[in-house]
Amino acid sequence: MKKEFDHEKIKTAVKMLIEAIGDDPNRAGLIETPDRVARMYDEVFEGMRYTNDEIAEMFNKCFEDVHSNDLVLVKDIEVFSYCEHHLALMYNMKCHVGYIPNGRVIGLSKIARICDMAAKRLQLQEKLCADIAYIMQKVCGTEDVIVVIEGEHSCMTARGIKSRSAKTRTSAIRGLFDTDYELRNEVYNLLK
Repeated sequence: MKKEFDHEKIKTAVKMLIEAIGDDPNRAGLIETPDRVARMYDEVFEGMRYTNDEIAEMFNKCFEDVHSNDLVLVKDIEVFSYCEHHLALMYNMKCHVGYIPNGRVIGLSKIARICDMAAKRLQLQEKLCADIAYIMQKVCGTEDVIVVIEGEHSCMTARGIKSRSAKTRTSAIRGLFDTDYELRNEVYNLLK
């Protein structure tokens, strides 16, 4: 069931933040900002309304009785998220998702939708990998899933160390991808 955000609380908090950094929330350029931010949060944090199981149910549309044990890999799925430590943008993120069908093949666009919905949360990149892997396993009925994500984090590139070229790469490796090194290397080679 879709959970709603408390727009009034968000608007009050944004107004307080504007005041706390020394600006006037009632000046012309900022007067509607609290409302705009509340509406934006509906979109950029949509995934927080759902559990991983609910996301799996939402995108559980597979083609049944598919007799293939061959690797399916979708790469360069672009998403963004927000770091739960600083509420900072995680950007230029590319998700690569592979799996071995177990009699079920998911529509390719559903893989991108799963990545997008799981990313629309206050998130850690490591957790995002695990969330996508879990949802894919549940939807596809297979243990054999690999998720690799590469992204940039504004909490590193725009503040703190300001390492503008730093990229973070994480992976969630499940089933055969964990035990079959040739299969795992095949994925890594396809991602080059």
